[in-house]
Amino acid sequence: MFTSLWFTSAPFQKRDFIYGPLTGKNGDAPKAENVRWLSLDFKTLLLWTATPSNYTFTVGYSWDDSDWMRSPNCIQIAETECDLSKELEPLRRTFIADIQTEPDKMTHYEVEDLPHTYSPPFNPYGQSEISAANFTVEMVEEGKVSVTIQDPLTSFHKYGKQLSIRDIFKSDLQYKISYYKSGNTGKRDIIFASNRGEVSGLDGGHSYCFMVAAFIPSRDKAYQQGAWSIQQCTPGHKNAFQDLSLGALVGGLFILAIVLVVIVAVTVVCCRRRARSSRTYQSSSVV
Repeated sequence: MFTSLWFTSAPFQKRDFIYGPLTGKNGDAPKAENVRWLSLDFKTLLLWTATPSNYTFTVGYSWDDSDWMRSPNCIQIAETECDLSKELEPLRRTFIADIQTEPDKMTHYEVEDLPHTYSPPFNPYGQSEISAANFTVEMVEEGKVSVTIQDPLTSFHKYGKQLSIRDIFKSDLQYKISYYKSGNTGKRDIIFASNRGEVSGLDGGHSYCFMVAAFIPSRDKAYQQGAWSIQQCTPGHKNAFQDLSLGALVGGLFILAIVLVVIVAVTVVCCRRRARSSRTYQSSSVV
């Protein structure tokens, strides 16, 4: 025994029917397949695939599998996606959707005779992906920098203001900062509880590179971290020898040694010539 949605002008009602082989014209009705959720910063789409046809789709959703509602923008649509961002509230609830195949025009066939597909469960608060944040890095003093992070915006508005992920997650939102010294492969990670913090203990005069990502430890591990930001590096103030690699330094010293050898050789030759000239002059004077 399976359950299908019975579409009316009122909210969804549940109705049982035997799910068996379809006959007649409805046997060619496409069924929604590969149903999946795509959600970024709480902008949530329900996606699926289907064989092209004259049939349409209507999407319903529920959080407790009893009170089913249909999305007002996804009734008898030809597209294979539905924006459910505004319907999936409160965000902490876990929702499930049902995609019902329908004819593009009213016929005498019962809607319940057409195929439908349930989505996987989805919890916006716990599963919506978080995009990369913008941030700035400023030198505070030698060996210390200040990192300031701008919260990504969501698709929600309240009192004319576009809400940020901080407005949604509140104290659950933290930020992970990953950094390393330029020219060094070793990375370090630290966690900020707010949008601003300081990183100290850096080697003075060296350039450091930073990346940040939203971090929500209350989520399941697979959804705790958002996307990494673009890398930003601080300027370095190293001297000439610090800027040289080991190979370049050895090469420079080798060239310097050759120059010194040439100088010494030239000096020795010149001294010998002067000595010979002096002896020749003295001999001429005696005669």
